[in-house]
Amino acid sequence: MNNKMISEKMNEEFFNRIREILKHSRNHALQTINATMVRAYWEMGREIVEEEQRGANRAGYGEQLIRELSKRLSREFGQGFKERNLRNIRLFYQAYPKWQAVPAKLTWTHYLILSRVESHEARAFYEKECVEASWSTRELERQISSLLYDRLALSKDKEGLMALSQKENGVFQPSDVIKDPYVLEFTGLPQAEKFQESDLEQALINHLEKFLLELGRDFFFVARQQRICIDGDNFYIDLVFYHRLLRCFVLIDLKVGKLTQQDIGQMLLYTGYYEAENMKDGENPPVGLILCADKNDAVVRYTLSKSTQQVFASRYKLYLPTEEELAKELRREREQVEIEQRLKEKP
Repeated sequence: MNNKMISEKMNEEFFNRIREILKHSRNHALQTINATMVRAYWEMGREIVEEEQRGANRAGYGEQLIRELSKRLSREFGQGFKERNLRNIRLFYQAYPKWQAVPAKLTWTHYLILSRVESHEARAFYEKECVEASWSTRELERQISSLLYDRLALSKDKEGLMALSQKENGVFQPSDVIKDPYVLEFTGLPQAEKFQESDLEQALINHLEKFLLELGRDFFFVARQQRICIDGDNFYIDLVFYHRLLRCFVLIDLKVGKLTQQDIGQMLLYTGYYEAENMKDGENPPVGLILCADKNDAVVRYTLSKSTQQVFASRYKLYLPTEEELAKELRREREQVEIEQRLKEKP
């Protein structure tokens, strides 16, 4: 049998089986190498920290130790052990002083990024999300930079947020997936200039992958400007998604100005229609999310107080907020809730 006949006989199915064997083998080898390297860095970090502690009463001992160790390792093992790299290794151990606490299946770069998160609670949250959602290092960096943990904390108490991060099967109710605010800096839209809702919608579609990351895991895009007809009147829902774990549609309406009571009523119309006409057996009622530039929280709460539908209103920001801005937002929300609570308690 000549080479041509052998080539023709080699069918695609056979070739793919061989290719999968090689891919699996290479992936396993890379994972093994990564795990071995991470363990070695952790042990190096432990040695550095313990040695520094032994010389803690000597001025500048830690920096001298790093400097000398870098010189000697670089001479023998190459340029991978610059002073900065050794400081990162030390930081890794300081963030994870117990090897059992190191999250599995992540790369060294993931661990390095997580090590820079000072709050233990926030780091635990990002660890779980990173593993379960298979975030790349770039995605992890963005979520930390956009203060995902802090934004979720605006609408959840500390214990509730940590309970969410420890759930084995992810979220269980719509409020677990809603953020306030949403950070949409990737759209490139200017904060100060005016634009139309269609401009915001188009920008989100153009950057759909990043928008899905901002929404959170288990969101799937369904439709844009979906038309619904109610007794001959046409209405258009800006964006429609489906959430796998919640088993429901998520309807998103975009508002470039301040949220009004009429905007909330419109979303209640959408979710009511979807529940009556589009919900299948085994699915949960739809969730409505209004993304707006500004809102009056009291108006939102009172408008939705007697509604059984799951409708939320969240602000969006076209830039990465600072921790100070988020803290101010949290104080404002809490003060508003306390004022309303006191008014209810009055005879």
